[in-house]
Amino acid sequence: MQKEIMFAGFGGQGILSAAKILAMAAMEEGYEVAWIPSYGPEMRGGTAYCTVVMSDKLIGSPIIQKPKYLIAMNLPSFEKFAPNVQKGGLIISNSTLIPTQPAPKNVDVVEVDTVAIATEGGSVRSVNIAALAAFVAKSKIVSLESLKKSLKEQFIDKPKLIPINIAVMEVGIKAVL
Repeated sequence: MQKEIMFAGFGGQGILSAAKILAMAAMEEGYEVAWIPSYGPEMRGGTAYCTVVMSDKLIGSPIIQKPKYLIAMNLPSFEKFAPNVQKGGLIISNSTLIPTQPAPKNVDVVEVDTVAIATEGGSVRSVNIAALAAFVAKSKIVSLESLKKSLKEQFIDKPKLIPINIAVMEVGIKAVL
């Protein structure tokens, strides 16, 4: 069983970090994982996207054309990648920057106000964690405990950020349940 996830937005939104945390959580649960970042030369403010492929078997190719899951953090990313999401898939749409869009046929779109969630959790800079937590809570792709452990590992060198991001994670989970 292979699961393919795309994170997309603009540089500075924490796209690559959120995808890395998910990849770490998947490895924690014993999955084979491929994490492939992609971003333009302008980095902050430019286009950024990242794919995570997780499987219970060896991964033949980390390249994905039609992901089952999409976390879209801005409108250009939604417009570019949403039409490629598989039927029966899930899109987490950052409603802070993406006005309500028509959903692709047979795809569930969940609008998440990442700025409100991150602010309530304690840091407006943690919009990526808000989106990631909402995605994991909705998709159940990994356990929330694995997500929490991986989040702590990601910020081990910045211990002051751990409790803030855990708080944002908890608010993000509640937002979609």
